[in-house]
This record gives sequence, structure tokens and C-alpha cells, in this order.
Amino acid sequence: MANFSLKVNGKTQEVDVDPTTPILWVLRDNLKLVGTKFGCGIAQCGACTVHLGDNAVRSCQLPVSAVGEQSITTIEGLSENGDHPVQKAWLEEDVYQCGYCQAGQIMNASAFLKRNPNPTDTEIEDAMNGNICRCGTYTRIKKAIKNASSISNA
Repeated sequence: MANFSLKVNGKTQEVDVDPTTPILWVLRDNLKLVGTKFGCGIAQCGACTVHLGDNAVRSCQLPVSAVGEQSITTIEGLSENGDHPVQKAWLEEDVYQCGYCQAGQIMNASAFLKRNPNPTDTEIEDAMNGNICRCGTYTRIKKAIKNASSISNA
């Protein structure tokens, strides 16, 4: 076990965990931030996506020891009132079906739009490739991302 000081959603959090513990389990089990979901456990589905700095990363395979001084943002910290442009667009386009993958989808989309605020359809498809939605809401996801890009650029 080792002590780690993590900046999560703008707050410094102290945890005493094995250095190899994936961030996903630190967030869920130690910090009780359960919006980030466990999907596959091998960083292939995207359900566990969080931001490390400004980058979307798969938290199920990222050991806590690799975080260093970088800040972590989870779906709970993306916006205080659920009013981030991507969250608003998700609601407007009625993207949710079962909802399990949506936190990871939103986190990936928001990091992508920060880097590319005016994406083409192809760029959206490329950026979201690998975030799996078992309900098949990909068309609504793409439409919501386009909508969010216009909201955030307004």
C-alpha cells in the first residue's frame, strides 16, 4: 500500500492503495465516485473513460501510480449542474437508452471537442471509435456531438 494525493474533480483526495490499483477502482471503491463504469476491464469499450489532464483515458487499465500530478475529471466533475454542452446535447438528442456506456461516451466526446471544436462527421466517428454502445445509439451520439459543438461555439 502507498499513499497518493490525487486531484479529482478539482479537489485533492488522499488515498492509501496498492500502486498498481487501476484508477477506476480508486474512484469507485475509495472515493465513492461511481459514475465511471466498469465495462470490459481491458481498455477496449470506453465505459471507464475519464479525463487525465485534458485527455480522455481508459481508467480500468491506468494504475494510480501513473497519474502523478495530473488532474482527474470524472463525469461527476465535468460540470456542477449537468450543464456542460455535451451533457445538454445528450439530453436534447435523447441519446440515452440503457445509459451504461454514456458517462464514458460523454467524457470522450467532451475531451475531443476541447481539441476539435468544429469537427466533421468523419472526425467524430474516428474520435468515438472504440467507445462501444451495446444499444447502438451511435447515430444519436454523433448528432449530439455536432449539436454540442454548435452550443459550445455559440
